[in-house]
Amino acid sequence: MLVSQAVARDLPQLRRYARALTGNQASGDAYVTATLEALAEDPSSLGAAEDVSVMLFRAFTKIWNSIKVNVAPAETSGTSADRHLVALTPLPRQAFLLVALENFSEADAARILGVSAIEFHGLIEKSGRELAAEIATDVLIIEDEPLIAMDLESLVENLGHRVIGIARTREEAKSIGLQKHPGLILADIRLADMSSGLDAVNDLLQSLACPVIFITAYPEQLLTGERPEPAFLITKPFRPGTVAAIISQALFFERNARTKGAAVDA
Repeated sequence: MLVSQAVARDLPQLRRYARALTGNQASGDAYVTATLEALAEDPSSLGAAEDVSVMLFRAFTKIWNSIKVNVAPAETSGTSADRHLVALTPLPRQAFLLVALENFSEADAARILGVSAIEFHGLIEKSGRELAAEIATDVLIIEDEPLIAMDLESLVENLGHRVIGIARTREEAKSIGLQKHPGLILADIRLADMSSGLDAVNDLLQSLACPVIFITAYPEQLLTGERPEPAFLITKPFRPGTVAAIISQALFFERNARTKGAAVDA
């Protein structure tokens, strides 16, 4: 594939990213145009065609971060989800969108932003805290390992959410969930009494509507291809930054879907 063809392929993705980053399409397209003009002057900066996605987004990032006005949140007339994103400070917002919206790996996203892996994890954690300030929720943890449960509880609370309970069995999870109505569930699969976290989640989702993140050492039990697979799955041992990013992603997109649904119903 030619470099020009690769750029054309990735252009809709870049426009989507720019729109989410700026808060409106007109502003986003202006930055995309400026990026393309800069690349036209120096096309060699894109490198080989197989690396165009990363280099295209990296070129856009240089343009975006060189404009001083971007230090302040842009005005937006979009959805409440758009406003939540624009409320984030620039670098954490970019880090979150690159992994959550554009599905770049953490390594590629760090290259795009020109930061180290450690710095990138810090940006992801900061984006999680800032988004939680906008969309904080109550969290149910279904986990039978006490140390892991404590780690998750600390992580969730440091992001600004509230843990409403820690369940070690399917029945405990059902009892806590139906009494306290969590806005997010973090669930292991294998629980203390050999019951199933997946069954516990299915019990709760008959009465509740909230995102679920499975955190498990046995992802193969969920990724079978025989039934709908979970949207959010983290493999143990996990990185705190990864959990923070997925929590923010799950809550952001659930809130965005709810906003769109309300608009359709209206």
